[in-house]
Amino acid sequence: MSPPHDVPKPRCCCVVQSQPSDKVFDLSNGRFSVMGVPLLASVPDNLSFTPFSVDVSRSDASPALKQRVVSDSHKGGFFGFKQEKPSDVLYQSLGQFKDRDFVSVFRFKTWWSTQWIGRSGSDLQKETHWVMLDVPEVKSYVVIIPIIEGAFRSCLVPGVDGEVQLFAESGSKDSKTSGFDSIAYVHVSDNPYNLMKEAYAAVRVHLNTFKLLEEKALPGLVDKFGWCTWDAFYLTVEPAGIWHGLKDFKDAGVSPRFLIIDDGWQSINIDGQDENEDAKGLVLCGSQMTARLYKFEECKKFRKYKEGAMLSPDCPPFDPKRPKSIISKAVELEHAEKALVKAKNAGVQDLSQFEEKIHKFERELSDMLGEGQEEMPTCSSCCCGDSGSSGLKALTKDLRQNFKGLDDIYVWHALCGAWGGVRPGATHLNTNVVSCEVSEGLSQTMEDLAVVKIVEGGVGLVHPSQADDFYNSMHSYLASVGITGVKVDVIESLEYLGQQYGGRVELAKAYYAGLTDSLVKNFKGTGLISSMQQCNDFLYLGTKQISMGRVGDDFWFQDPNGDPMGVYWLQGVHMIHCAYNSMWIGQVIQPDWDMFQTDHICAKYHAGSRAICGGPIYVSDSVGGHDFELLKQLVFPDGTVPKCEHFALPTRDCLFKNPLFDNQTVLKIWNLNKYGGVVGAFNTQGAGWDPKECRIKGYPGCYKPVTGSIHFSDIEWDQRAESAEMGEAEAYVLYLNQAKELQIVSNKSPPLPILIQPSSFELFNFIPIKKLSHSTTFAPVGLTNMLNSVGTVVEAEYVGLLAKIKVKGEGQFLAHSNIEPKMVKVNGEDAEFEWCDGQVKVGLKWVEENGGISTLEFHF
Repeated sequence: MSPPHDVPKPRCCCVVQSQPSDKVFDLSNGRFSVMGVPLLASVPDNLSFTPFSVDVSRSDASPALKQRVVSDSHKGGFFGFKQEKPSDVLYQSLGQFKDRDFVSVFRFKTWWSTQWIGRSGSDLQKETHWVMLDVPEVKSYVVIIPIIEGAFRSCLVPGVDGEVQLFAESGSKDSKTSGFDSIAYVHVSDNPYNLMKEAYAAVRVHLNTFKLLEEKALPGLVDKFGWCTWDAFYLTVEPAGIWHGLKDFKDAGVSPRFLIIDDGWQSINIDGQDENEDAKGLVLCGSQMTARLYKFEECKKFRKYKEGAMLSPDCPPFDPKRPKSIISKAVELEHAEKALVKAKNAGVQDLSQFEEKIHKFERELSDMLGEGQEEMPTCSSCCCGDSGSSGLKALTKDLRQNFKGLDDIYVWHALCGAWGGVRPGATHLNTNVVSCEVSEGLSQTMEDLAVVKIVEGGVGLVHPSQADDFYNSMHSYLASVGITGVKVDVIESLEYLGQQYGGRVELAKAYYAGLTDSLVKNFKGTGLISSMQQCNDFLYLGTKQISMGRVGDDFWFQDPNGDPMGVYWLQGVHMIHCAYNSMWIGQVIQPDWDMFQTDHICAKYHAGSRAICGGPIYVSDSVGGHDFELLKQLVFPDGTVPKCEHFALPTRDCLFKNPLFDNQTVLKIWNLNKYGGVVGAFNTQGAGWDPKECRIKGYPGCYKPVTGSIHFSDIEWDQRAESAEMGEAEAYVLYLNQAKELQIVSNKSPPLPILIQPSSFELFNFIPIKKLSHSTTFAPVGLTNMLNSVGTVVEAEYVGLLAKIKVKGEGQFLAHSNIEPKMVKVNGEDAEFEWCDGQVKVGLKWVEENGGISTLEFHF
């Protein structure tokens, strides 16, 4: 993110408060208004509104950030309320609104959030993190953001007859209150994107418990390509599979710069089993969710690895079909178990046929897991002897030696260690199994296997006073064996565990402080991806240091519940999660759009969104299951990616629409490159949230072509200071990446009609046209073989009738040139080029010594 502009220092460096002359909001006579426009009616007498006021001297924000907040302070304020009886759970009406468009984000599961729209307070969903109201009467937008105060965290919930309620909870019967001064923040702006930036900046300075994205360094992998082992192996991940997976990429010339060893590497076991042995037979997510960590070191299948084993000429072969076969059999078993439960619930008396099928699949899976179990590679080379290292240390050393450019190796772990936490007595830490208590709000969200399992087994929780020791013990070991970062998952499980620790906020503060300290000590302060963390308390309490996190639910290859359309409709849902969550999460951490698989039927659809998401690109392909031609449209030969300069967000005309099942809206997301802007148009129709069934389901009647329009003004050029000038160009080249079409549009051109087929997309690039002379115009489009074409242009310089362009990558470079160049040079040498109908094309090769950057000179 670009640094804030330098602005004059405020006159007052202490308490800053809106002045009466700046009054924007008004709460009086049972009505809450903005600039004279009523927003909420029937406001109860016990609700208060206080204009923004903060002692900026107590904030650790930079002077420039504090000044920005001060400058916008008249636009915001806080809701508070007082009630008669103290409680650990409080509901408070904020009033009613009807017939006003809103967009919001709510939690549909403990871990995951998504977009929702409506027209009244009753249309809101449980566990709403924020709601943005459209106020066309004054050409403005208002956002209401529930926050934290004391030991309480809050959210919005629907009431009857248009009512909006604020729900505040501590998570402990011992933590009670009867009211708040500032439990929700309200802000207004005439720009919806500025609204979110300004509002979260104000909350950041007010709470002083987190930092904005612009204040933090990013992980080194943010502009690189990587591979995650999850969908490739699930819990069967092991060293030989990782080795051969990386070798696949290397042999194809698409080398990952980072690797994530996902769930399956840890030493975990299940209560009642041998406390010193790894749990056996784990394949799919679910079977390990009651298991606990019994040591910080890797499990046996990783410990057995010896240095040099895979470098040996007689290293054992690897069968890429074996993981797939095991996973397929585990899926059969899972479906059989679900069928048994369904039959029981339906009142079926004779369940023997279901039980026989389950036993059959269990035997077959056990046999498959036993075959080749001892085939872990051991080094037979005389060069290692007994002095070579073993386990993760040996594996990371060998991986780096053989796969050059592998900058980062991350491993997965749950926030509490494993899904079921840490096994009591297994480590030096004070650990107890804590029963889980699901809050009122969450009990009414979507049923989730992870929640069921965690509640079933409880969590082995290290005492919060030892959170520092806990994380440092894990991470210092990992760092010592060559691990450079962690993917921390299952983050929101803490909210179930706060009863005896002062509540969810107090418990979270202790754990996030320990995690933050360890991140700084062991992983350079940046080596962490947060996941299963899309609740507002994580954003407010856990992100002082963490700078990157997931903005979508998991990539699902197909609907795990067996919906025949699920292979398609879950993909559009994933994009909606990511795009709208970025509106708020992107203010605090770098949005991560998650991995996908390139052999999926919708792989290119996903690739189009990842290409312009503005973050890292990584896949979870099975060994041998790749589309390398697709990957080469995303990734440079050196493993970096043409990353956009911002993070992708929905366009204004999508904000208050439903691109999932309204039969008419195309999801459009915009982003900025250094020398142009891009709008991705995706047909995501066909699925979405059902409030009555409390689940996401398919809407097959919506799975059809959708029309819309594209215009250069869809791009929010001013959201990056360096890009603002591009939004004022007189004319643009419009390049359609998929259709391979180029046209010229002026700033007065009408919107371009578009038609997008189901599960399809187009990337529309707008590049300002540069006048080299009265009669000569030029604009670089970039490499057309890359999905983010304009992102390949790294520098453009114009001197008289010379256009000097630096481009990273290989393939065909395209530029608009209204007249034919007299000469084109590439890296100082005359080059062949093709010019026709205002388009000039030049073939480029990857020049390793130049870091893949070619310098093109167009002489006119």
